[in-house]
Amino acid sequence: MSTLASSSPSGGLALALAVSQGAHRLGSPSPSWWMLFAGVVVVMLVLDLGVFHRKAHVIRFREAVVWSAVWMTLAMAFNAVVFAGMGSSRGLAFFQAWLIEKALSVDNIFVFLAIFSYFKVAEKVQHRVLFWGILGAVVTRGVFIWAGAAILATFHWVMYLFGGFLVLTAARLVLGGEDEIEVAHNPVIRLFRRLVPMTSEYRDSHFFVREGGRLLATPLMMVLVVVEATDVVFAVDSIPAVFGVTRDVFIVYTSNIFAILGLRALSFLVASVIHRLRFLKIGLALVLAFIGTRMLLGSHVHISEWMSMIIVVGLLCGSAAASLVIPERPCDPPAEEHRHPG
Repeated sequence: MSTLASSSPSGGLALALAVSQGAHRLGSPSPSWWMLFAGVVVVMLVLDLGVFHRKAHVIRFREAVVWSAVWMTLAMAFNAVVFAGMGSSRGLAFFQAWLIEKALSVDNIFVFLAIFSYFKVAEKVQHRVLFWGILGAVVTRGVFIWAGAAILATFHWVMYLFGGFLVLTAARLVLGGEDEIEVAHNPVIRLFRRLVPMTSEYRDSHFFVREGGRLLATPLMMVLVVVEATDVVFAVDSIPAVFGVTRDVFIVYTSNIFAILGLRALSFLVASVIHRLRFLKIGLALVLAFIGTRMLLGSHVHISEWMSMIIVVGLLCGSAAASLVIPERPCDPPAEEHRHPG
């Protein structure tokens, strides 16, 4: 292993070769499974943007509910096919991974809403931005997942780094309080404005326009880049969590993509109801802490897939139920000012 760490060109080549060989050692189902997954995703994306959302319009609550139900039903149908065709172990792993990614997505939606608010993006074009942003995430997360799986297959000790990172992330969620989202300080915005010629105003739903013989980006393109860069940051949290459930690349990738594909509809739905789920962040932190601890102690403590699923579902559903059952405390009235005579 010391030769892999060498700083010489041959050492770097050996490292790259080892990671590549690790990727080939990863278990993967037959190509027909990948073709089935790709076919379902492509058909649904074409129907989504090319048929039902061909014209830009404001996504109302009812439409958001319907599309959220469609994507969740589709994910569960695919989960049932995996369960029947690949066995209960992979089926349970898919459901856990999908549920964790979905819960993380709910918490991350507020960042997308803050981005739209900061850039004053019209409601009727927000779906278009999220569509192309999530389409980009399909590619970037595939790269992240392949690289992460290859590294884990080559260097097992990285699993302990992932586990420790998840435990620290859980602590940050619980102890960090309500962090204020500061979109204006995003370095991607400054870099984009410096490098890319851009119009001063939006041009309907266009990302690029040609003016005076020059191809210019619109502010909507900058919003898309910021959304895409933000999703990369989200992946740093979510992908290690899913690897804590399973190291099967097919299950990790498909569950991840099915979770984020429904993010567009969920983002238009969640703003009106998420304020009621005030304990969801605590439940999510406990799930990340559980998965991180499982990764750290995996070689000493065995937890079955069924038990793991019960714990994950119980923590998330329990936090949601507690939010609805436990009444919220009214804000304390301001203390009266006591005046002393004289």
